[in-house]
Amino acid sequence: MYFEQFYLTCLAHASYMIGSNGEAAVVDPQRDVDIYLKAAEEQNLKIRHIFETHLHADFVSGHKELAARTGATIYIGAQAKAGFPHVALRGGDEVKVGAVRIRALETPGHTPEGMCFVVTGEEQSAQKPLQPAQPYAVLTGDTLFIGDVGRPDLSPTHTPQQLAGLLYDSLHKELLALPDATLVYPAHGAGSLCGRAMRAEKSSTIGTERLTNYALQIPTREEFIRQLTTNLPTRPDYFAEDAEINRSGAAALTELAPLPALSPNEIQQRMQGGAWVLDVRSGNDFAAAHLPGSVNIALSGQFASWAGAILGIHANPILIAGTEAQIEEARMRLARVGIEEMQGYLDGGIAAWQRAGLPVLSTPQISAQELHRELNISRDGARPISKSAKEQMVVLDVRREGEWQAGHIPGANWYALDGFPSRLPEVDAARTVAIHCKGGYRSMIACSLLERAGHRNVVNVTGGFDAWHGAGLPQATEAPALTTR
Repeated sequence: MYFEQFYLTCLAHASYMIGSNGEAAVVDPQRDVDIYLKAAEEQNLKIRHIFETHLHADFVSGHKELAARTGATIYIGAQAKAGFPHVALRGGDEVKVGAVRIRALETPGHTPEGMCFVVTGEEQSAQKPLQPAQPYAVLTGDTLFIGDVGRPDLSPTHTPQQLAGLLYDSLHKELLALPDATLVYPAHGAGSLCGRAMRAEKSSTIGTERLTNYALQIPTREEFIRQLTTNLPTRPDYFAEDAEINRSGAAALTELAPLPALSPNEIQQRMQGGAWVLDVRSGNDFAAAHLPGSVNIALSGQFASWAGAILGIHANPILIAGTEAQIEEARMRLARVGIEEMQGYLDGGIAAWQRAGLPVLSTPQISAQELHRELNISRDGARPISKSAKEQMVVLDVRREGEWQAGHIPGANWYALDGFPSRLPEVDAARTVAIHCKGGYRSMIACSLLERAGHRNVVNVTGGFDAWHGAGLPQATEAPALTTR
């Protein structure tokens, strides 16, 4: 049996290929499907089957294009009510891939149509021909993660409480009924918004998760529902739209029109009309010089997820990049979350803008040590008032709540970047605001959004809280303070 995990760091998304006797199945494919075609060719396999664990909300799946290019059959849970040609699965259904058997488990909870797939390989069958073969692995989609379980608030037809109850039943009646040695392969890893406490490992076992996964330690169904529906992370607006795209099946990437090259003057005119300008260069390059009003989401991090959350999938942005290769990469990664329509890109990049004599902005940056000296924080975490209130620097922490609670800068204000799309924090434009996250990626996004809103006294903290912690500077753990004025 051939088994391979394909991990897409930008979306913290894992997909899989299973092969046997010349046949292959792909599970939860990403939108750009050439990687599966290449792997199948290298392994002398023909892709005959495509499985979806559920209607994904955080990315656009490539199931429809992959089926069109291979002739493969798509399988998805019957509750998905999919609008593309498919086989609707129920619990207990089996599909043979060569000598490998894939058995469907109905596991609603993250979504109503959620399925998990138990993989039983031919090696086990050969070893114990007179006994039922033991499962090799279970592909758990967004039902069971490594160290976590799926969030229960992504359905328009069920309340979070209803889904959380279904999730508890699915975990305990279906997944925990599998042997402890069964390998666990989820559809997402750490950083995905489909859960909130995933570990960094890419796989586990049922036995390990039974002992270490916090959600599986919750003693009662009622307490599980309470915990799973309390303090859920912000749900990006584009999630519902991506799920509907996946219900009908996305167009092939080859159908996307080429991006036009735009002159600096054309872009200036469009920005005056309210156009979004998305700068995908590194945070340092953006800080040195950028178009006033542009938003920086660098390609180096979870670019596509943040672009979907901040801009939405209908923003129709203009791209700014350092190279043509960056333009192509940004186009692909944006399409993975459903951002397909774009006005174009700045021909010649920031250098062309400057040659046209158009204005640029820069974003000041300071180190953790410089911020500490500016704040004048004592060893016990106190901030002596040596300046008037209007002169004191405001510190804005844009990490998520769990990160904040684990430790933060004394006196800082907490406002997670996840909340920025709906409203920006109320910041006194006259005061300098130092923004930080964990390492500097999210904070530069936040700086650019505040600058776009008209704030000019914004400073990025390089290295973020990691640098603050690494320098041994004071930390606090009091409850979040949301006041930023």
